[in-house]
Amino acid sequence: MRNVTLAATQMACNWDIEDNIARAEALVRDAAGQGAQIVLLQELFATPYFCQDQSPDFFVHAHSFADNPLIARFARLAAELGVVLPVSYFERAGKAFFNSVAIVDADGAVLGNYRKSHIPDGPGYTEKFYFSPGDTGFRAWKTRFATIGVGICWDQWFPESARAMALKGAELLFYPTAIGTEPQDAGIESTGHWQRAMQGSAAANVMPLVASNRVGTEPGLKGTHLTFYGSSFITDPTGDIVRAADRRSEGVLVASFDLDALEAQRQAWGVFRDRRPELYAPLMTMDGQA
Repeated sequence: MRNVTLAATQMACNWDIEDNIARAEALVRDAAGQGAQIVLLQELFATPYFCQDQSPDFFVHAHSFADNPLIARFARLAAELGVVLPVSYFERAGKAFFNSVAIVDADGAVLGNYRKSHIPDGPGYTEKFYFSPGDTGFRAWKTRFATIGVGICWDQWFPESARAMALKGAELLFYPTAIGTEPQDAGIESTGHWQRAMQGSAAANVMPLVASNRVGTEPGLKGTHLTFYGSSFITDPTGDIVRAADRRSEGVLVASFDLDALEAQRQAWGVFRDRRPELYAPLMTMDGQA
C-alpha cells in the first residue's frame, strides 16, 4: 500500500499581499496538521484576481521563477512541514509574462515550473492582457509522495490536459482555480458545470483530482466585481466528489487514497489499454480536419 493524503484549500484575497500569503501559509499548516502530504492552494493567491480589469499597473506583481520570494517562502514551509506544494504565481520571464505554478517537493526542492497553457479572454476574466500561452507543455512531477499533474484553472476545461498528464505518469491531478460570477450575465451559474468538467477528467483517467478555488467578492477598477464561488473539492478515481467546500467559507478539505490500489483499478478498467491514438489526428488541428 502507498497511502497518500491530499488537501484542497480555499480563501478570500485582498490587496494586503502579506496578509494573503500569511493566511495561505496558515491553511497549509492546518492541512499538514490534518495529515495532508500534498496541499493545493488556489490560483494567484498572493493578490486579488486582477484579471477582471486591464491595467498595466498590475504587472508590478510579476516576478521571475528564479529568486522568487514567494516560491522561496513556501519552499521553506514545505521543508518544515514535509509537504508537497504547487505554488501559483504571476511569472515574469524576460519580456514575457505567464500564469505559472512552481512545484515544490516535501524537502523544499523546487522541481520545476508549469506555465498555464490555455488562457481565457472574456468579461471579467481578461487573462490574455497579462499572460502569454504557456510553453512548458504538460508534465508529471515525481514528488516524495506521488507523481502529480498540475494544470491551472482554464486548463481544467480541456480533457486533453488531464489525459496528457496521465500519459506522462501522473497518479493524481491538481487544478488551482479562480472562477466565480460572470459580470456580463448575472444569470450564469457555472459551479456545477465547472465541477463536472473535472469530474469527467478524474473518471476518464481513473485518478483522484483536487480543485482549489477562491471565495469572496473582489471589486474591479470600474465599478464591477466578481464573487468567487469556492466549492473546492476532491474526487475519487471514479469522479465522485468525496470532499467539498461551501461557497463562502475559508478552509481545508482532506482525503486519503491508496496509490497502489488506484493503479490496479486503472489497469483493470482498461482506459489506457484501449486507447486508439492513430485515430486522434483531428485533435492535433484547430478545425478537426486531419
